[in-house]
Amino acid sequence: MPSAIDLEKKELRRQVRERLAGLSPEELRVSDSALFARFLALPQVEAAKTIFAFWGIPGKEPDTARLIGELIARGKTVGLPRMLPGHQMEVRRYDPDKPLVRVSFGISEPGEDCPLLAREEIDLALVPAVCYDRRGCRLGFGGGYYDRWLEGFGGFTAGLCRRAVLQDRVPAEAHDARVDVLLSEDEGLSF
Repeated sequence: MPSAIDLEKKELRRQVRERLAGLSPEELRVSDSALFARFLALPQVEAAKTIFAFWGIPGKEPDTARLIGELIARGKTVGLPRMLPGHQMEVRRYDPDKPLVRVSFGISEPGEDCPLLAREEIDLALVPAVCYDRRGCRLGFGGGYYDRWLEGFGGFTAGLCRRAVLQDRVPAEAHDARVDVLLSEDEGLSF
């Protein structure tokens, strides 16, 4: 039986999906541009050699394809997540010349032919979320992949959250990972 916090998270995910569905393609594009400009301006991004990013799920997350292209143009090595059995995850180097593989839930990820990146090689992780709160807590999609992966990560973490879905407080448990900096279109919060 789901706990009260699980039910609270499920309801918040539903509310955020509904709110995002009400945004026009133009509003999403403008939001993405502002989020990406703030992210690219971070000194930690400038200093990073290897960045663990994510390929945004259309309609649910920022369209990070543009951001990833810019990171590569700046000489960064970019890793993307690849889901594994048992709610585990690995990071594979993104190669723009190799097509991504479409897997469940609309996720696109690198194939097994892309080089594996060790956690220690990664300077900065851009952590996806359904939404964040003003404390840097994230509401994930419910699989726990990132919470597990981030447990052993010692680098810098950043999150992007559209102002339209930024929360004052998300339901969080002890194992829920937080980020070091959270960016909205017009605000940057450090923790």
